[in-house]
Amino acid sequence: MPIGEWGFYGRRTELAEVERLLARGAFFFCAISGRRRIGKTSLIQEALKKHQAQKAVYLQIPDSDERGVIQVFEDAIEDTFKDQDFARQACKNFSDIALLVSALWNSNYIVAIDEFQYFHRKALSEFLSHLQNVVDLARSKQTKGGLFALGSIHTEMTAVLDDKNSPLFNRVTDRIEVGHWDFETLFEMFRVHGIKNQHHRLFLWSIFEGVPKFYRDCFDHGVLVEQPEYRHATLRRMFFEGSSPLKDEADNWFLRELRGRFDSVLKLVARMGPCSHGTLKAEYARTGPGSDRQLGGYLAVLIERYRMIERISPIMAEEQERKSRYVITDNFLMAWLSSIARNVQLARIRPIDEAVTRADEALQTHEGYTFEKLVRISLEECSRKKVGNFSLTKLVRGYWNKADGSDIEIDVVAINEEAKILRLGSCKRAAAKHNSESLRAFNGHVDRFLQTKVGRRFLGWKIERAVYSPSFSQEQRARLIEMGYICTDMNDFEKWLSPEASLDLFERSEKAT
Repeated sequence: MPIGEWGFYGRRTELAEVERLLARGAFFFCAISGRRRIGKTSLIQEALKKHQAQKAVYLQIPDSDERGVIQVFEDAIEDTFKDQDFARQACKNFSDIALLVSALWNSNYIVAIDEFQYFHRKALSEFLSHLQNVVDLARSKQTKGGLFALGSIHTEMTAVLDDKNSPLFNRVTDRIEVGHWDFETLFEMFRVHGIKNQHHRLFLWSIFEGVPKFYRDCFDHGVLVEQPEYRHATLRRMFFEGSSPLKDEADNWFLRELRGRFDSVLKLVARMGPCSHGTLKAEYARTGPGSDRQLGGYLAVLIERYRMIERISPIMAEEQERKSRYVITDNFLMAWLSSIARNVQLARIRPIDEAVTRADEALQTHEGYTFEKLVRISLEECSRKKVGNFSLTKLVRGYWNKADGSDIEIDVVAINEEAKILRLGSCKRAAAKHNSESLRAFNGHVDRFLQTKVGRRFLGWKIERAVYSPSFSQEQRARLIEMGYICTDMNDFEKWLSPEASLDLFERSEKAT
């Protein structure tokens, strides 16, 4: 791919799944799920490019009433067949639309319906029964067309497709989960666009994580380039100017789903960072009326239905232990609520540059949390792909023995049960922060951890102490290695996850450690 052009990155596994369905020559009903902007539609479009003989109709369901949905179908049919009269005659009600979809399948069309979860709404749910009838007919007749149902709200997609009382229960033939870009893909995209500075990459990932649409927006607005003032330029162009594309993103695509509820809890968790229930409860009580029971109900919905908050526990914690913390699951939402939103508001009455500077300063704290997340995810990806310098047998977690982290706090706990190796790591956003004082504190945390009930389980194991930062200089790396630390940065992760990485590299790294 030529440098500087936008392309389709990664998604090899998902593409292979879609291509397999298209090549199967039999009817399918495939549910594709993933958060908004994650690239579900682009995945279908890319796969269809390779099957140019395959005809397709794509439409996006609005959060509306029956008339709004019918209009969307009518527009899609008119655009596909260039026949307004036919579109109006064929799209009068939900029953007609279902019959139209069936006719498209019989003509070997693929139908892709985005925001499929909206059919869970009472005003639209009638369509599901009509769709059930034509799906059953297509399966019995071995029709060659197919349906992609794309959805971004997990619980509503589950209710529509998997609830025993749903008309579509047990009708789905295939499922694809579209997640964030992995780091192999991210590093590839960064290289294509000439972004070599790992701190720049961390800055972008801490806001946009692995969401393709956000990086495409940055590309389209000229900020996905290496430049001296990349932080200020990116924030200003993407969030603070009148035509900024992401200025209303959180309100339109995250908070709108809450319909005005629960947002105060989200804001508290975002601004406090990972926090215990006790801390959150005290802050919730301080900032307004509401009971602990109400807070618990809000948290349950935000965790289970919307997946906006995650309840995390220290590694190997017992279920009954009360050490869990709450965190915002999505980098973009956390960055928006903790650092950007209030300063976008400030820019209405203060100079934009002042507001951007304040947002940038707040984001630096946010990056401390997200860098720990980056390290854990990268370690897991490397182990899964059999590259890197540590083979995991458990997911990477952190450890703390008190909810507020006042006694023992270890950022990274990596376990290899087969080789009996325990790696304990400290993450710093700036390599210089791994100084004598912080290393002494880290060692104290490690020593106390090994004396705990959990730590004593690793008696007789090889204990490794590791330090992580976005980038180490040669001098910093040499000093830390000489002191006995395993030293890993994002350059290492990029090297391990490059196309040239292989099983041999993994085996050599294992021997070296």
